[in-house]
Amino acid sequence: MNQPLAYVHPQAKLAKNVVIEPFVNIEKNVIIGEGTWIGSNVTIMEGARIGKNCKIFPGAVISAIPQDLKYDGEETLVKIGDNTTIREFVTVNRGTKANMETIVGNNCLLMAYVHIAHDCVVGDNVILANGATLAGHIDIHDWAIIGGLAAVHQFVQVGKHAMISGGGMARKDVPPYTKAGREPLSYVGINSVGLRRRGFTPEQIQQIQEIYRIIYLKNKNVSQAVNYIEATIPATPERDEILTFIAKSTRGIMRGYSRFL
Repeated sequence: MNQPLAYVHPQAKLAKNVVIEPFVNIEKNVIIGEGTWIGSNVTIMEGARIGKNCKIFPGAVISAIPQDLKYDGEETLVKIGDNTTIREFVTVNRGTKANMETIVGNNCLLMAYVHIAHDCVVGDNVILANGATLAGHIDIHDWAIIGGLAAVHQFVQVGKHAMISGGGMARKDVPPYTKAGREPLSYVGINSVGLRRRGFTPEQIQQIQEIYRIIYLKNKNVSQAVNYIEATIPATPERDEILTFIAKSTRGIMRGYSRFL
């Protein structure tokens, strides 16, 4: 940790085995867990809480104040979990008085030039590919994947195990287990490859597929589809995850793709 070419504020709290490369700047009110590596030219500003065994690559800026005109200097946080990798020039802004914190979970991969704005919550095992951008107040659930150069509108939710294609613009909520593609961003199937890799059984995958056939391919509106699913599909954790996500959606879920657009 003793790096003469780095600046560490005396009030920052770093575990003894944190590795700091030259030209790092760490401000006060920062806590960094054991085993974390911080590459050259990283800036970690007030309010950062970084877990164990993280890797933060050169040029990243963690816990800068929000890019939000409503921000009024309140003391807010960025919380980053354990075993998360943050690649070159990633920016993670801290929260505003709305939620008071921005959160990135455990075992995440934030590739180069990713931006995570104020008050976002990024779950565990999430991948944000190069240049992906999250506006404020976004909730990305566990195991989701956001493709390169994709953008997510403020207040949108992306469900568990969902996948957004590279270059996509998510204006509506993306339900769990789905793939989102085309323009405007639409349902293009379920993330069956990802689900198999994560140990979902053929029966679980088949049920998820049938649920989304009802929602997107059976000429029903969302309310009709939900009622039909509750009446005909046996309750499982996957079914309930989908129905709960839809019930809590405030922006509405993404549309189905139509070849006649």
